[in-house]
Amino acid sequence: MSDASSTSGTERVIDVVDVIAGYVPEVDILNGSNLTVAEGEFVGIIGPNGAGKSTLLKAILGMVPIRSGTVRLRGDVITGQKAHQLVERGVGFVPQTRNVFTTMTVRENLEMGSFLRPTLFSTQLEYVTTLFPQLVNRLEQRAGSLSGGERQMVAMGRALMLDPQVLLLDEPSAGLSPALQDQVFVQCRAINKGGVAILMVEQNARRCLQVCDRGYVLDHGTNAYTDTGRNLLKDPAVIELYLGTLAKNRPS
Repeated sequence: MSDASSTSGTERVIDVVDVIAGYVPEVDILNGSNLTVAEGEFVGIIGPNGAGKSTLLKAILGMVPIRSGTVRLRGDVITGQKAHQLVERGVGFVPQTRNVFTTMTVRENLEMGSFLRPTLFSTQLEYVTTLFPQLVNRLEQRAGSLSGGERQMVAMGRALMLDPQVLLLDEPSAGLSPALQDQVFVQCRAINKGGVAILMVEQNARRCLQVCDRGYVLDHGTNAYTDTGRNLLKDPAVIELYLGTLAKNRPS
């Protein structure tokens, strides 16, 4: 298998090197994880339940203690920095759950996304509503009254309000119908084509590998496989060990 983690000639936005991390002392969820996201790249992370996929995102964001290893943002060490500090530095994050302020309107949610740089609000609002036209007529509606797909649009839109250089997505298709899942993946690809690098953890393994440039298969907190999304889709070992199992476990 080729070394798809090589990004020679392209600036690296995120570098994760030999990270060991866990939520409680002496219990490691990540066991030497390595990952790279290059400028403008779309990278997916798949793997079985409990593999450490979401933990890896949270470790990058300083939400899980890192016991050893290094995380870099454009070459600067950011290991253990808090999430709000990374947001200021251009890292957007969309969590899987509780990702909107349900009692606030859509507009207020988006305003919260730009609170560090309110002068960006008008420009980014235009961008977000162009990307998610369904939100145009929902701006004054409370986010808690929206459908699951619309809430996901609000969450992604809010993360884009500071014009991030990289967007971290945790299971963006979770709980959505197949049609809405496809819509989310199309929108993710559009965001990426607009110049935002994306690192996405995703339960829908096949669809993730279809849309991403490169993929990582995480198992027991370490890299089991890495290659282009296209190559991973065709890899017999990945198909047998992961794609079949993940397809069976995926909600219908």
